[in-house]
Amino acid sequence: MDLLRFATAGSVDDGKSTLIGRLLLDSKAIFEDQLEAVERTSVDKGYDYTDLALLTDGLRSEREQGITIDVAYRYFATPRRKFIIADTPGHVQYTRNMVTGASTADLGLVLVDARTGLTEQSRRHAVILSLLRVPHLVLAVNKMDLVDYDQSVYEKIRDEFDTFAAKLTIPDLTIIPISALQGDNVVERSAHMPWYQGTSLLHHLENVHVSSDRDLVDTRFPVQYVVRPKSDEFHDYRGYAGQVAGGVLKPGDRVQVLPSGFTSTIQAIDLFDQSVAEAFPPMSVTVRLADDLDVSRGDMICRPQNAPTATQDIDAMICWMTNEPLRPRQKLAIKHTTRNARALVKDIQYRLDINTLHRDQETGELGLNEIGRVKLRTTAPLFVDPYEKNRTTGSFILIDEATGITVGAGMING
Repeated sequence: MDLLRFATAGSVDDGKSTLIGRLLLDSKAIFEDQLEAVERTSVDKGYDYTDLALLTDGLRSEREQGITIDVAYRYFATPRRKFIIADTPGHVQYTRNMVTGASTADLGLVLVDARTGLTEQSRRHAVILSLLRVPHLVLAVNKMDLVDYDQSVYEKIRDEFDTFAAKLTIPDLTIIPISALQGDNVVERSAHMPWYQGTSLLHHLENVHVSSDRDLVDTRFPVQYVVRPKSDEFHDYRGYAGQVAGGVLKPGDRVQVLPSGFTSTIQAIDLFDQSVAEAFPPMSVTVRLADDLDVSRGDMICRPQNAPTATQDIDAMICWMTNEPLRPRQKLAIKHTTRNARALVKDIQYRLDINTLHRDQETGELGLNEIGRVKLRTTAPLFVDPYEKNRTTGSFILIDEATGITVGAGMING
C-alpha cells in the first residue's frame, strides 16, 4: 500500500479536529477504550453528542480552550492506502505550526463553515498551501447539516473559492460538501445531499494520485551517514546512507559526488539486509559505489549531466517562527538537506500580505508568523533546486546559534 500525507487547515471552529475524529471512528482506527473515554468526557461537559475533536486535541490547554495549538499527527489505514494526518492549528498566532504540519503534505484539506463561508484564515491557509507547493487541495464545506443541506449555500462558497484559487498555484482542486459531526460525505455518500454528484471525502483521499508528484527525473541523494561496520564479516563494506530526494537510483548508474565533483558508478543499493534493483523517493537506502571516493555527511550524489545548483547566494521565501524579528545583517545557522552552514541575511525584499497577496516592499523586518522574500549568503555552497521543482532540495531551516531553536523555514525561489 502507498502512503498519503495530508494536512487539515482552516479557521478556528470550522471542525478540523472533529473531521479527523470522524475519519478515525468510521474507518475503525480507534480503540474501544479511547471512544469510551471521549464519550464520558462529552457527557461530563453536558454535550448531547460525542465530541470527536477530543480524539485529536491532545494537549490539556487545547481541551480547556476548545482549540488546536500544536500539530497533532494521527495515523490510520484502509484496505487501499495508509494515511498520516497532520491536524494543524487555525489561529493566526499559530501559523508557524500550520506551516510545519503542511510542509511534508501531499494534500491540503481546508475546512470552511457553511454558515460563515470563506474567512480570512481559510484564505490565508489556502495561500500557505499554495506557497508550500502542496499539489492537491480539497475544500471541505463543513457543517452542511446546520444549513439544512442547502445546495445554494454550497455553490456560493464553491464559486467564491474557485475565483480566489485562480490567483494561486493549485494544480488539483476538489470541493466537497460534508458534515463532520453527522458523517455526511465523510466516509459514505450522504443521502441528505442528492444534488452532489461527487465522491465522499475518504474515497477521494484513497484514490487521489500522488506518486507522480515526486520528482523521478532529477537524481538527488543527500548523504546522511557513512556506513563502515566494525565486524570482520563486513570489513571492506563502505556505504552511504540517506533518503532519496529525487530521481531513481539503480546499480550501474554513473553518478557524481558534490562538492568534490568526482564520478563513480553505483555498485549496489542496500535496504536493511537485502539489495534492491532501484531506489526512488522517499526510500531510505544505503548506496555503495564502485570507487573509493571521499564522501561524507552533507555531500550530494547526483547525475553528472543533471546536478543541482551549487550556490552560496540563496533567494527564498521565509516563514519566520519566533518573537524576535528577522532583520538584515542577522547571522544564523542554516540546515539544508543533510548539509549545515552559517548564513547572513543580505536583504529583506518584501513581506507578503497573506490575505491580499500584496507585497510590502517598505518593510525592514519579518515578525512572528510573517512570510517574506529574503536574500541570504552562506559560508559554504549548498546544492539546491527551486522549491517548486523539488520540495526537499528546495527547502531549508534557519536556526538560532545561541539557543539551537529553529526560527525560520525557507523555500528557495527558481
